[in-house]
Order: sequence, then C-alpha cells, then structure tokens
Amino acid sequence: MRNDRHLEVTRLVELIDSGDVDTVVVAFTDMQGRLQGKRFHGAYFRDVVLDHGTEGCNYLLGVDVEMNTVPGYAITSWERGYGDMEFVLDLDTIRLLTHLPATAMIQCDLVWPDHSPVAPSPRTVLKAQLERAAAGGWDALAGTELEFIVFEDTYEAASLANYQQLVPANQYNIDYSILGTTRVEPLLRDIRNTMYAAGLDVECAKGECNRGQHEIGFLFNDALVTADNHAVYKTVAKEIAAQHGKSLTFMAKFDEREGNSCHIHLSLRGQDGSTVFWEDGARTPLYDSFVAGVLATLADFTLLYAPNVNSYKRFADGSFAPTAIAWGEDNRTCAVRLVGRGAGARMENRVPGGDANPYLALAAMLAGGLHGIEQSLPLPEPVTGNAYTSGHELVPTTLAQARERFAASAVARACFGDAVVDHYVNNADVELKAFGAAVTDWERRRGFERL
Repeated sequence: MRNDRHLEVTRLVELIDSGDVDTVVVAFTDMQGRLQGKRFHGAYFRDVVLDHGTEGCNYLLGVDVEMNTVPGYAITSWERGYGDMEFVLDLDTIRLLTHLPATAMIQCDLVWPDHSPVAPSPRTVLKAQLERAAAGGWDALAGTELEFIVFEDTYEAASLANYQQLVPANQYNIDYSILGTTRVEPLLRDIRNTMYAAGLDVECAKGECNRGQHEIGFLFNDALVTADNHAVYKTVAKEIAAQHGKSLTFMAKFDEREGNSCHIHLSLRGQDGSTVFWEDGARTPLYDSFVAGVLATLADFTLLYAPNVNSYKRFADGSFAPTAIAWGEDNRTCAVRLVGRGAGARMENRVPGGDANPYLALAAMLAGGLHGIEQSLPLPEPVTGNAYTSGHELVPTTLAQARERFAASAVARACFGDAVVDHYVNNADVELKAFGAAVTDWERRRGFERL
C-alpha cells in the first residue's frame, strides 16, 4: 500500500462483501489529463473484473477535449475499426472516495490485446522515464502545486452563460488571506478531507492572486504516485465543487488576470534513499547536469508542459509565470527555480499551468534531466535579478511554436520514441485546427459594428 489510507485488495473485497462498498470506479488518465473509465457494481468487480480485467475503446486516446473522433492518430481510426484497449488494474492505487456513497477507485495502465503497452498512454510515457531513472540507480520524487479559480455559479449555469459574467468566490486578491479563504472554507475543507481519506497527504490551502483563486498543497511523493494523486484530485475537486453548487476551473488562463499554475517540484534520490542532489553543503555535479538538461530541452518539450492553445496566454512578463528559459536560486522570475538544501534540495519547474497533464509534464522533466546527466551538460550561470529582462531565450509563445519544436526534436524522439512524439504532435494539430476555425468573442466585439 502507498499509505495506510490506501486499501489492500483483500480489504476492498471485505468492504464489498459487507456492503460498505457497492461501486468501484476503474479509471485511466487520458491525453487531456482526465480520468476516463467505468463504474462497476461491487459484486461484479469482485467476481469478474478483479481477475479478468476490463477494456475500453481505443478512441479514448484519439479524441479532442470535446470527445470528437479526429484523424491522424496511428493507434486509432475508422480504418482500424476502433478496437479495444485492455485496462490493467494497478492494485497499489485502491482508494476510497468518501464524497460519493460506498465508492472505491482503482487506476489503470493500458495495454493492447496482445498485452503490449499502449505507448502514448500518459501513464506509460511517465513509467518509461521512471525506468530510465531506475536503470541509473535513481528514484524520482515529485510534488505538484495546482491552482484553481472558484465560482459561485454551477457548471450548468456557467455553460448556459457561455462562461461570461461568472461570479468569482472572492472579489479581490486573497493571496495568503485567512479572511478570503474562510469565505470558501466549506468547499476547501471538504476537498482537503476527501483527498486525505483517498490517500493523499494534505499540507494546506491558501488563497492566490486572482479573484476566487486558491491552491491546496499536497506532500511530495514518488513521481508516479504524485501523478496518480494529481489526476484524482482534479476530478474530485470538480465533483465536490458541483456538490456545493459551485464550479471551479484549472484552465491555465481564465481571464486577463493571473493564470492557474502547476509548479512541479522534482528531485532524484538513490534507490537506497540517499541524497544525490546535495553533498558536503552544496549542489552535486549530477544535480547541475540534471537542471541543465531540463533547461536545454525546455523549449523542445514545452508541448508536454503547455498542451493547449490557452496555455500560452499565461506566459506574460511580470506575471509570476515564466517567459525566459533561465534558472535562479529561489528566483520566481525564472522558468526553473532551485529551492531547498540537503535532503530538501529540488528544482521547481514554473512553466506548466493548471491544464498540464501531470504524467506528461513529469515525464518531460525526467527525460530532460536524464539527458543532461547522460551528456554531462554544464549548468549555465544563474539569473540573480529579473529574468523577464535578462535577454535569455524565451519559452515558446504559441502552441504552434511548441508543436514545431517538439516535432523536430531529435532529443524528444530519442527519449520518448517516434510513436509518442507523433501522437502528441497530432494532438496539437487537432487543437490548432479547431482554434483556427473558431470565431471568438474578441473578434465579435471588435468587428461586429466597427469593421
């Protein structure tokens, strides 16, 4: 078990037998970072699924965010007949979802009917990089800091209003404000306690800068555990908000004010638990090369940190979201911030937004860092002042730019394989085509009368 709030499979069966659990959610994380799967009756799960598994259509890794089937994917198409993928239960992930009656959840890997892994599956992409780290003798520890904006409107009301004129839960900047967080504490408390019961180690909740913006922090863990927990948290937070008659969004940039970030903290440890990023009171050469690798690949891998058209609206000077590919010691103007000492030494990647897929973003950081170690890359000089005006290379400013860098990256293809790179390049193409065809409110406001 990952901790004493996760369930062993024998305990889950006992709860099903006693009637304390009557529903088991079996889910995987899709390209967009969403949980997809099925709800099983407890008895059927116990008698059939536990031993024989289940399956789902392979189109689930070949759709856009609206669940439209789209062309261009090698693994799924009308010509291939839209066959099945098998869901492989990860019995280390069994957790109770206390915001739902008598419900447990298990997360899955995806394999083809011949039991070979589905390479573009986000969990598979991350596990491949974790295996690379393990081959070098290292484990990866990670934590994600995920922001969201809370609205008084229900999701249904927000949709009917075309997401205009929504009422944020707070009307002013509530960064670190106790009064501001008290306003929505019933919701925040419900999320915190539900996540704790589901096996996450909750640290705290705090207000953020945008109106109605908040963050709930969780303790770092093994990188795969962190990604699994992150995916569950995003889904459950939305479900609980709906139960409270509210809505919340993790989109990277909801309005012209501060966006929702997902700062990712990452470090390596020896497989014996030893500290490998810090020795004799200073950073190790391994740490420096790891950070150098993340920086060297950051532009090539931005597509995995910022996967949507909206992601790039976050990157603005003076916004606490980065623009310069630079690093600094405890410098929040840089894309990479180094914090902590000793066993707490770690790098923070400030590029991902709240819309990032945690598996892909962590895989990108690991792939870049391991590339830096393998090539013994030197760490450039740090930025000690304002990185926004430092003159360093910039993070790609559009999805189209990031798509081109990822598609042409020899390092990306070496780290992830052509199948994975081509899959996510096509995903970017789908989003760019959809956005290119859309007529926005901005265009209507500027052009309806005056043009």
